[in-house]
Amino acid sequence: MTLTFASILMSAGIDPAQALVIRHAYVREHEDGTVPIHADSTDEEILAYTRAQSPNPRIFPAKPPPIWVVFLPEGGDRARLWSVLTNHGETTADATLRTFDLTQNDQMADLKNRLVLGWRSPRTWRTNATTAAGYPVMEIADAEPVPFPGFDKLILSYAQLQSVMREHRYASWQTALASVVGIYLITDTRDGRHYVGKADGDENIRQRWATYAANGHGGNVRLRNLDPSSFRMSLLRVFDPGTPTHVINRAESHYKQALDSISHGLNGG
Repeated sequence: MTLTFASILMSAGIDPAQALVIRHAYVREHEDGTVPIHADSTDEEILAYTRAQSPNPRIFPAKPPPIWVVFLPEGGDRARLWSVLTNHGETTADATLRTFDLTQNDQMADLKNRLVLGWRSPRTWRTNATTAAGYPVMEIADAEPVPFPGFDKLILSYAQLQSVMREHRYASWQTALASVVGIYLITDTRDGRHYVGKADGDENIRQRWATYAANGHGGNVRLRNLDPSSFRMSLLRVFDPGTPTHVINRAESHYKQALDSISHGLNGG
């Protein structure tokens, strides 16, 4: 069975009836004076180019939908995802040009520059998403590796934690976190309360955090009934796996006291 764009839209939570799909073309100049884009155009230039559209309803919809999925050309019948935009409405209009307030959103962000569709009508530069939903997915390229920032700069939202634990582009992060034990901090960003935890013995940081990514609470009673989507993860101190347990326990006690995570936080003792 051929994978189609419909599955991608569904996974991203995009209703095809509420979306427009655009495949830009690279041209030297436009008759209306619009500054064209090329293969080396920046994101800012592509966004500015997308904001400017024709006032002719036969060329561009009179009432374009709230979501625009924008592709760049790649060969005669291929289109590579550039970004998904939110259309906040028309800002200016005259006899020659309409401009729109567009912002990039996070939908399909993990597929940016990776998703390639077979564009069935090379002469057509825009279509309704209900039509594009049937276009075949030609390629989903491997994601570019993300360099590990270092233990002392590591701060993750819960959504980022889940990505780090499961995605291949974070392979260097997974290796680094598997190489250490130590003390970590969970902050509930809704109220600022802290939970100080540790990974020691046979359990490294990666293994411990993988449990949180899977169930949200890691088996900790005082976290069990909280919504983990507001959690922020960071490392307080890391140790070599051969470090004696009593040294790690002493560090954990210090941070619980320093951050007052027992009396006014999420640690039970």
